[in-house]
Amino acid sequence: MHIHRLEKIWIVVGITMLGVFLVVVGIGAFAMGMQPPGSHHEQHGGHTGAIDPDKLDETPPFDNPRLVQIGDNEYNAYMVGYAFGYSPDKMEIPVGATVHFQITSSDVVHGFQIPGTNVNMMVVPGEVNYLSHTFTEPGEYLILCNEYCGIGHEYMATTIIVS
Repeated sequence: MHIHRLEKIWIVVGITMLGVFLVVVGIGAFAMGMQPPGSHHEQHGGHTGAIDPDKLDETPPFDNPRLVQIGDNEYNAYMVGYAFGYSPDKMEIPVGATVHFQITSSDVVHGFQIPGTNVNMMVVPGEVNYLSHTFTEPGEYLILCNEYCGIGHEYMATTIIVS
């Protein structure tokens, strides 16, 4: 079998590019200390990111989902996603407030999205997800589940009222 000289060159270039890609990904993953989501919070005094979804009603702060003021115009929102809603079902904050969402699920994978913002994450049973957002515009912000979670999924929502 005869392979043309130009085909050999392109095969070598393709294999070389694949090798470079794998080296770059390897360096990024191992040498530079990249970690999966949640690890950042472990290093900075946050939760471990793991929680028993069967014992949420016994595990603080998720035994009492709520909005807690932690500073001047700064809040922690402890939330639980369940079929087919979120707890708490409504939160009110002032304009300019920063909310640090800490959310988990008690049953299946849910989504957590606030349309019109960059807030979008998955809510996984057994994991605590973290995300912060500053609400600079007054209004009513709808929080939607954007992961299909079963019959009744379209009714899964809650609101944040910014005034």
